[in-house]
Amino acid sequence: MKIEVKNLTKRYKENVALNNVSFTLEGSKLYGLLGRNGAGKTTFMDILSGNILATEGEILIDGEVPFDNQKLTESVCLIKEGDNFKKDLKIKDVLKIYSYFYPNWDQQLADELIDTYNLNKNAKIKALSKGMESALGIIVGLASKAPITVFDEPYIGLDAAARKKFYELLLEEFETDNRMIILSTHLIDEVSLMFEEVLIIQKGSLVMQEEAEYLRNSTCAVTGTKEEVKAFIQGKEVIETKELAGVMTAYIYGNADDAKAQGLRVESIPIQDLMIYLTEGKKGA
Repeated sequence: MKIEVKNLTKRYKENVALNNVSFTLEGSKLYGLLGRNGAGKTTFMDILSGNILATEGEILIDGEVPFDNQKLTESVCLIKEGDNFKKDLKIKDVLKIYSYFYPNWDQQLADELIDTYNLNKNAKIKALSKGMESALGIIVGLASKAPITVFDEPYIGLDAAARKKFYELLLEEFETDNRMIILSTHLIDEVSLMFEEVLIIQKGSLVMQEEAEYLRNSTCAVTGTKEEVKAFIQGKEVIETKELAGVMTAYIYGNADDAKAQGLRVESIPIQDLMIYLTEGKKGA
């Protein structure tokens, strides 16, 4: 499926959540949607899933607007970090409701994941811990088999082992199904190697959209004496510099193989660090 975001703006009275954002997502791909709290990520996901309307501009899914469009809303499954389900429902009721809504629902997978996360189908949502409710959200998102599956911080309350299991399940389902998965997360270091493409949103604007592999190969950190690094970065695109006790590190775009020949230390930049630098309003952003 193809998502076209065209000059998308969303205002809440005086607050501008999204400001004239445009980009395209297409095909079976695992996207990382990154940004700080309040950047506009959740607003974008709500418009994409047909929950709310844009103030200006539009989102098109295969050329159609998702709002009040049942065919498209059946194709998008959005799992937020909380409050996905009515508190008085039982787990088995939630699974049944979603099985009616999503045409490609996989009940066998849902049952297997219920066992994996050790959930009681007769338990009410209001009786679940935060981690159990998150696990149910993960189960619904994966079992929906929706062509566009969106997870917005879906692991709140899960311990490291349970999160690791989610990542493994996510990759398994992504590899077996022809669907687009969008994952919004703050635990970037845990999942960055899964991303095929990364989008970074800051203060309602798109800061970056790039293939993850390109980011890994086209950015680096160069460390040496202040004089050596300053000389090396002349004419290069610099994201950020740091100094400590006469030692300077420069985060740059581009290949730094020649830095090694000059005796400088070269390291890759984790995507989490890159996101932080690009959303601090520094020169590189």
